[in-house]
Amino acid sequence: MKVSKIKEIIKQGEGISVEFKECQTAISRDVYETVCAFLNRSGGELLLGVKDNGENAGINKNCVVQIKKDFVTAVNNSQKINPAFYLTIEEMEINGKTILYIYVPESSQVHRCIGKIYDRNEDGDLDITGNSNLVTALYIRKQTTYSENKVYPFVTINDLRKDLIDKVRKLAGNQKPNHLWAEMNDFKLLKSAQLYLKDYQSGKEGFTLAAVLLLGKDDVILSVLPHIRTDAILRRENLDRYDDRDDIRTNLIEGYDRLMAFTAKHLPDKFYLEKDHRINLRDHIFREVAGNILIHREYLNPFPAKLVIEQNRVYAENSNKPHGHGLINPANFSPFPKNPVIAKFFREIGRADEMGSGVRNLFKYCKAYSGGKPQLIEDDIFKTIIPLTPQATPQATPQATPQATPQATPQVQDKIKKLLEFCIKPKTRDEIQEYLGLKDREYVRLEILKPLLEQGLLHPTMPDKPTSPKQKYYSEKQREKNERKGNQKGMGE
Repeated sequence: MKVSKIKEIIKQGEGISVEFKECQTAISRDVYETVCAFLNRSGGELLLGVKDNGENAGINKNCVVQIKKDFVTAVNNSQKINPAFYLTIEEMEINGKTILYIYVPESSQVHRCIGKIYDRNEDGDLDITGNSNLVTALYIRKQTTYSENKVYPFVTINDLRKDLIDKVRKLAGNQKPNHLWAEMNDFKLLKSAQLYLKDYQSGKEGFTLAAVLLLGKDDVILSVLPHIRTDAILRRENLDRYDDRDDIRTNLIEGYDRLMAFTAKHLPDKFYLEKDHRINLRDHIFREVAGNILIHREYLNPFPAKLVIEQNRVYAENSNKPHGHGLINPANFSPFPKNPVIAKFFREIGRADEMGSGVRNLFKYCKAYSGGKPQLIEDDIFKTIIPLTPQATPQATPQATPQATPQATPQVQDKIKKLLEFCIKPKTRDEIQEYLGLKDREYVRLEILKPLLEQGLLHPTMPDKPTSPKQKYYSEKQREKNERKGNQKGMGE
């Protein structure tokens, strides 16, 4: 969140989706009432350290850490907010004073704060617990707005895959040690994930559409949604049909894995360092694309989702309930959860990022991968377009063929990580190529030397003569590190 946007929010003042709380030394109880009301209504933005009149009071700097800790603990505690809901809190400084910013999305569930149901109106937070008409209307609105909550009373736990439940329990534990799911039996885990609900229109309760989509057996999924299909298509040579295809008609967990495997099969990973660590650009980009296809899709719409890899681009489409129209700008993008339960489930198992951060990462890594900007177009059909350069297609880079992928072996990956240390003393391209164990000179130039030079991690010894046969490359940062270590060692002696 940018400081300029926070200033604009303060300038506009409080409203149905904006609330200020002073909270200079501790979180007041009504903060959680506002969080509950935002979750139940249309979401909103909460600023701590700002008075009701918009005056920037600031948070006591000695209390910031404890306030942040208390907030995160409370919203994850079902005794405070039920169902619990994971939220993040951002710290920023405005005119020398600390402000805490919290974005609360609309939830697909009805939430309670310490046993009471709050809704939001222009006057603030309204306790509607004792008003049965308002409570029933709230439940019905949630049920009809979010199709993922549709209850199937005749679906039993035996219609869900036991092996998948065990798998997600382990994945959640890998993301967060001592995760609550680790100690729960299968049914309690499913209820905790909000996959078992009561339908307040019919009075029936049972597993939801989200439960079937995430964990259902294939025949159960197809019985509930006969039209469900996600197409992964490669279309480079045969433009009328396809060169390769995966027709995906299974649960969302394995569907995600198959989409990621399809992109890994047909798009190369590009060597990239971030803070001296190698990251997989392709997976970072298409993790967001695959997640969007599966998480934010309107499943009652029979339009088939698709991911298509072409010569110069990859595009994806999925049916959508739009909350805006046109091209999404990440600078002023306000995320809106289309299937909050499914999205939260994916975050718990490490298959999705927090709302909004995935879009920012998509723009960041796409530029490094292909030099272009992605396009995200919100409409009844949500479209994602990822541009590709010739270097990002298998035909243009020999390393994409099975015979030329020695860089994928663990031994060579280890050497790549040590490349900067190897180049403390200037090395020629041939020496670097030999060190990495690669035979393709053009690949070394385009996919290894070029990115490192662009990032300033390697430097040419003859910058005025880049094509000189005597050109060598050295790692300035690694040299400086070694010099510092040497100085410290000398002082110790």
